[in-house]
Amino acid sequence: MKRDEDILELIKNRRSVRKFQLDREITVETLKSIITAGSFAPSGHNNQPWRFVLVKDKELKSKISKFTNYGSIVNSANALIAVFFHHPDSYDRDKDLMAIGACIQNMLLYITSLGLGSVWLGEILKNKERVRELLNIPPEDELMAVIALGYPAFIPKPTSRKPVEELIINVY
Repeated sequence: MKRDEDILELIKNRRSVRKFQLDREITVETLKSIITAGSFAPSGHNNQPWRFVLVKDKELKSKISKFTNYGSIVNSANALIAVFFHHPDSYDRDKDLMAIGACIQNMLLYITSLGLGSVWLGEILKNKERVRELLNIPPEDELMAVIALGYPAFIPKPTSRKPVEELIINVY
């Protein structure tokens, strides 16, 4: 089991990677292990309201890339994970959306621990219906994000963070 300091360092070292090495492949087994990490996120009543589509096919990535201003990221990724909110399993929309966010964060951290890079793409949601239709996903599943991932071409420099004292509203 990792020590507290190791986990904090992993969290601090996670970066949004937007450029990947095109000549490397990620196995389906690795993608499934990433989904496993996501599936251990907390959810209300353990409803696990998430579903996933794994995309490795270059032609399909190219089609998806047309639905976002960040198409170059989508095209350069070794794989995509489309994350959907599965409405039939919904317990409470607000809580379910937070659970899906936790699921995505679990995956991003695990991806980092594997030595891979990733970026959480949300801007693509402006075309979520088009993405859902392209992937042949039923209407009861709503696109929440696309994670582009792969072997990083480079690791971005750390970004600054506000001091903790500035973030704490009050201490009682």
